Amino acid sequence: MPVPLMPTEVTDTMAQFLDPVARKNLGIAVALAGTVFLALGAQLQHRGVGKASRMRPGDQQKMSLGQLLALLRRPSWLLGTLLLGFAILLQLTSLGLAPLLVVQPLGVAALVLSTVVDSRLAHTRLDGTVLRSVALSVGGIVIFVSIAAVYATDRPIQPPQVVIILILLGAVLIACGLIFTLLHARLTAVAYVLGAGVLYAFVATLAKLTITQLVAGDLSLLTLLCVGGVLTAAIVGGVFVQVAYSTGPPNLVIAGLTVVDPLVAVGIGIVVLGEASEAPLYALIAFVIAGAIAAYGVLGLSRHRPESTLAIASESTPETRRPPRQRR
Repeated sequence: MPVPLMPTEVTDTMAQFLDPVARKNLGIAVALAGTVFLALGAQLQHRGVGKASRMRPGDQQKMSLGQLLALLRRPSWLLGTLLLGFAILLQLTSLGLAPLLVVQPLGVAALVLSTVVDSRLAHTRLDGTVLRSVALSVGGIVIFVSIAAVYATDRPIQPPQVVIILILLGAVLIACGLIFTLLHARLTAVAYVLGAGVLYAFVATLAKLTITQLVAGDLSLLTLLCVGGVLTAAIVGGVFVQVAYSTGPPNLVIAGLTVVDPLVAVGIGIVVLGEASEAPLYALIAFVIAGAIAAYGVLGLSRHRPESTLAIASESTPETRRPPRQRR
């Protein structure tokens, strides 16, 4: 008879000296620290994509394979990737300390930070609309996470639940493959961001399950399938993100990820993993209202497009500079 996968074993191993409430609070703090690396890494990656996409003439709207490979020679892109790696490590740590329902929505903080950084780089002021959007985003997420911190709980995960998540990921990958094959010429940055957001939600969910299985000493076929799912979803989602960077500001990419990723991950946490099974009806209603407020604020931030780092990168690229005038 298969042994249930217990997420509490992960949290007990990682922080035996903390009670459940303290573990949740520590998980929130670690997740917020990860959003700082996420925002800075996204800015640097976006800058690197801006340079790489102009190193090779041709398709300026969607990156080619050669342009993707050219990213490996861009220091800014490599540094951004390193920072994103730190962000992933912090996210995985937070997932071992707190439920998905608590950790994932905190990614919206990266959008707020990215908006501020992008405006500073472009030397533009944040207008009233942007400030209201920031207030709505932060306020909605604070309400959501505050309620989730009280009612969300890690529950024993049975192998059938893991199978369901893997089947859902397989369906998503097949759908992405069909859409990319049939509608490649019509896809916009928003479409790539939506696809990346869904895939990253599965990355977070399967990573949590993988950590749980490894710490519990349950190295089985399901564990290997979870690892394979994490790698596949991360690679495909990462390619989608780089393509989206080549056609828009980092705010658009982060806005999509901070809406789609948490919504899908929270949906999996509630429906499949049962993390909100003990929450009363009014708490579920509050979840919906707070999530809607945050999503509305994120949409407002996504429309804020100063002269992004993509333009700044192109100005600093030798190939795009105008030659000096010849003196007569």
